[in-house]
Amino acid sequence: MGPPVLGSQAIHSPSTAPKIVNVNAQTCMNMSLFKDLLKEYRKADDAITMRLNRSTAQFRDRDRLGLGPKDSSPQDEACLYLWREIVENWKGRMRIINYCVDVVDNVMQERLKGVEGTEAGLDAQPNVRAKLYTEEVLRNQIHNEITVEKIIRQRSIDAFKSRCKFFEPPESDPEARQWWESSFSRR
Repeated sequence: MGPPVLGSQAIHSPSTAPKIVNVNAQTCMNMSLFKDLLKEYRKADDAITMRLNRSTAQFRDRDRLGLGPKDSSPQDEACLYLWREIVENWKGRMRIINYCVDVVDNVMQERLKGVEGTEAGLDAQPNVRAKLYTEEVLRNQIHNEITVEKIIRQRSIDAFKSRCKFFEPPESDPEARQWWESSFSRR
């Protein structure tokens, strides 16, 4: 085990052992908890330039010690390393968002099924109407996170491209390549 991480690196670097978070339906139905979780996961994107600087310095040091690969530069290695790390982070966030989209959609469907066929309808059930409205607002907020995620991903790709001008994502990850290629079409 190495020395403890200090200073800004302790704040902005991903931990070596990321905490496993078990997202469940209650997480999805609690908007503040859901937002806090995404905020934590999005810190990596917020510090992408600093992380790229640190990664480049680390790979340059390895290269000076003769530990780096001979067929690529420290900059290329740093870009590839950071790319893989941020893509895994994006995929994790999308899994959480998609899971919660499914949860809130299913809750809404079940709630609407429960209301269908009632003789009095929603007019006679103000509490049910209020609950449906609240869940619809939650559903819209969760769905909006897909758009927010696209914006954050685009911003991160732009920052990444500014430092890794000649980088091409590996062909082995079609989802990441699609994100990369779609970033060119948005210009």
